[in-house]
Amino acid sequence: MTRGFTPKVVTASDLRRGDVVWLTADDRWTRDLREAELITEEAHAQLRLLHAQAQPLVVVGAYLAEARQGPEGPEPVHFREAFRARGPSNYPHGKQEVLRSRGA
Repeated sequence: MTRGFTPKVVTASDLRRGDVVWLTADDRWTRDLREAELITEEAHAQLRLLHAQAQPLVVVGAYLAEARQGPEGPEPVHFREAFRARGPSNYPHGKQEVLRSRGA
């Protein structure tokens, strides 16, 4: 028995800055998961992944990550993606610094 397709987002690492990015519906790369395109069809997901992988001068390591619709946009399903969405863990900088300054 095969498992049905679950919603996905396209994620990768920004080639220049090294941080995590997600592909938006209008073909931008964003550092905010909530702006990512939540893909609900397998064929569309594969096309979007190919589009991402065709940008080797912009991103590296593009892949499909499971996600679900949250109140503010896509949210991670698995711990690994939640960890990546929060940013580096060695000290507050990048996304963690922004969240800290907002009091989140």
